[in-house]
Amino acid sequence: MINVLLVLALSSPLLPHAASHPVDWLRKFNPGSRDDSSWLWSWAWASDGSVSIVDRSPPVTFPARPASFGAELTDPLLGYVIPLSSFTAPCPPGTSNSTYSFEADPVYGCPELCISGPHEPERTDTWIALVQRGGCPFVEKARQAQRLGAKAVVVGGDRENPDALLNMFSERDASDVKIAATYIKYWDYVQLSSMIANSNTTHSGLKTLSLLINTEYSAWEWYSPIITFIIILLLPSLLTFLTLLVHRIRAARAAQRDRAPESVVHNFPWRVWTGNGWEKHEPPFTPSNPPARGEVDLEQGQETPLASTSHDQPLPAWVEEQMECAICLEMFVKGDRVRELPCYHLFHVDEIDEWLINKKKLCPICKTDVTQPHPSPAAHNAYPPQDDAPHEPSPNQPTTSRSPSSSVESDERTPLLQTPSSEHRAST
Repeated sequence: MINVLLVLALSSPLLPHAASHPVDWLRKFNPGSRDDSSWLWSWAWASDGSVSIVDRSPPVTFPARPASFGAELTDPLLGYVIPLSSFTAPCPPGTSNSTYSFEADPVYGCPELCISGPHEPERTDTWIALVQRGGCPFVEKARQAQRLGAKAVVVGGDRENPDALLNMFSERDASDVKIAATYIKYWDYVQLSSMIANSNTTHSGLKTLSLLINTEYSAWEWYSPIITFIIILLLPSLLTFLTLLVHRIRAARAAQRDRAPESVVHNFPWRVWTGNGWEKHEPPFTPSNPPARGEVDLEQGQETPLASTSHDQPLPAWVEEQMECAICLEMFVKGDRVRELPCYHLFHVDEIDEWLINKKKLCPICKTDVTQPHPSPAAHNAYPPQDDAPHEPSPNQPTTSRSPSSSVESDERTPLLQTPSSEHRAST
């Protein structure tokens, strides 16, 4: 809270300036930006303007960009636009003290230029010079237009870069330039020159058009470079974040597919070890059409038939002999709650629920999917475990010969103890 109040206190003197326009009060921190030829300022804040032909209905407007040198227009400038090539020509040799290393050209506005022909604009009139890029530096074009009496200069682009909207700047001191300079694209320059050549309006005997140079900032202009910079700066981080987010979502979905639904797990039966046997408990909810239930014998610990673990048939002998949890490796003690899975393996309720719901839907012992239909107890009894090695009689155990009659198939009526005579009668 103290930091917020401190920031408000420091920024309060700037609020009156910020109310006019954001760029205006930002310029307070760099008052010499124009005088010091700060071309970087114009590039950074994208101080674009426009030039409009106002004697056409509707007005023809071209995008423009002011130079970093020369006068800064606070208000729109309206004047007659006149190409320098329409009334000037290169000065004859020996008539000027020119020390320029480039060739004079009226189309490009490169010095030294002299008045040629009977007509020339009055210096007291507000007229705007029109030249094209090339031949000499931008600042020299502005100096030449200023020497001829222009109040501003419009520089058109070149054919090599027709769509470029450049920021004109001077590498050297340009404090002597007092007129405004602005840049337009090549095809806009061609269209403007063609309209002047076909114009019926004249000024001082020269074909011209009424041109309005406007450097007012739009509501969005000064935000544009900041937003562009922020987007470029944050785009890699944003893409990385989106990639990680998609990866995490896919990983979460894959992990969810490997887990058992909580409702399924809680529907499995569970028991309580009483020390002498198992006490049975039903799941919190059962299917709508459960199978018929048998009687429950709590003394012997027989399990109640459930939809999740059908015990209509006898359970394997090893089911009741489980006395240890395979997860914590501890013996079941009196009062332990034990969950029975469809594969008939027993585990502590809290531990197996945590495993099935948050880890894997497989039994930790036999890797059986607990969400899939499980075999009946008869399938567990159909293939009892057998020793791989053949059974050999003990040396101390007498070898008994089996008569052919012993191979007779027995049924439930066959006596358990048979005498030789009974065996003989059975064989006959």
